[in-house]
Amino acid sequence: MPPSSSTHIQVGLQSGSQAERRVMTKVFIIGLPRTGTTSVSVALLEQGYKVAHQAFTKQAFELADVISDAPCFSDYRQLDKQFSGAKFVYLDRSLDSWVPSMQMLLSRMLVHLDDKTGRFNVILKRSFNHCFGVNRVDNTMDTEHLIRCYHAHREQVFEYFRGRDDLLSIDISEPGSLSKLINFLESDNDSIDSNILDQGFPHLNFPHLNKGRNVASWDEYKHPNKISANAAGPENRKYFDYKLADQPSNLYFNN
Repeated sequence: MPPSSSTHIQVGLQSGSQAERRVMTKVFIIGLPRTGTTSVSVALLEQGYKVAHQAFTKQAFELADVISDAPCFSDYRQLDKQFSGAKFVYLDRSLDSWVPSMQMLLSRMLVHLDDKTGRFNVILKRSFNHCFGVNRVDNTMDTEHLIRCYHAHREQVFEYFRGRDDLLSIDISEPGSLSKLINFLESDNDSIDSNILDQGFPHLNFPHLNKGRNVASWDEYKHPNKISANAAGPENRKYFDYKLADQPSNLYFNN
């Protein structure tokens, strides 16, 4: 897909028993891991969106309406340029709950994030290296280090999108947060009655998935709208040509 292309997708918006069809742009969920990316992904599957929880090929981006987690949380600047008119959703979470959850995740992932021997996809490793300094700091799981990483990422996201209306920030633990997200995603759809947006989703909340030490909820969740992170297309499993090195660093340990 060429840079700065505007990609539009047909999506079903569920309103009671009636599904409204609409045309929308790509949606990128750019919150860090353990901020609710799985819960958001599952909720949007149920709203009729095609969702990729992580995407490592051009074809995965082509097929999905919504892409969450890696590489979106590290590559949002490049994706903004790649997909004209896209919308972005930042996920906030209390540090008191995010830090231990992230430490648990890293305790399982670090061995597979090693630059040379790790078995994870190279794009996934790059995203974690960029945002958490994996393979570049002595103790990636250190509490203060993770707090600084979280703040650095959050500050850079809000600085990049300052003055724009295509970024929504939500905390999925707050009541009505799913309603707020759906309103944001559907706000530019003239074919849907505004009453649907104002009144049709007054009390929708996110499911709480990936609880505790369970980090495989997405793989276990079965849904026809799920898009594989490694979907193959006309260029097999090729990824985009952009480089993260082309952007200013958003990491305190790179400055």
